[in-house]
Amino acid sequence: MTASTSQNRPLLQGFPPVAAHDARVLVLGSMPGAASLQAQRYYAHPHNRFWPIMGELVGAAPTLPYEDRLQRLLDAGIALWDVLDRCEREGSLDSAIRDDTAQANDFTAFFAQHRDVRTVLFNGAKAEAAYARFAPSLAGFGAISRRLPSTSPANASIPPAAKLAAWREALQAAGIDVR
Repeated sequence: MTASTSQNRPLLQGFPPVAAHDARVLVLGSMPGAASLQAQRYYAHPHNRFWPIMGELVGAAPTLPYEDRLQRLLDAGIALWDVLDRCEREGSLDSAIRDDTAQANDFTAFFAQHRDVRTVLFNGAKAEAAYARFAPSLAGFGAISRRLPSTSPANASIPPAAKLAAWREALQAAGIDVR
């Protein structure tokens, strides 16, 4: 989906959160990439490691239908969203997000509706930086945060096994039952 800015450039629109009322962990990306926006699905790029990692940890394998993967996350107590509601960006790279056009999602309303969330996991550095810049302090919601290695294919410097280990440890520390 796109809206437009005052210069009539495309303004990308993110997705609503995927969250059960009793979610305990919120995973935040920065903004869906081009493949995800086109498919209208979180982490739709075939080389993104998010679904393979979630498959290993909570059974949300990429071979499952998308709705089933989301349900596995919900059943595990994991919510999924992005920091940014909308922004300008050419392509899919986080580095191409124009911060002067970025607008954060409504985290005050989210945390008011999801009071059991105590851990926020940032899927990469840009998500963490965007939250710090555009969104309210997590301390006000009683949540702690942790940046994890981005699952993006652009983050190829960290081996898949190391990404999996970091995500496993973070979810376990947050009290999520993992395999």
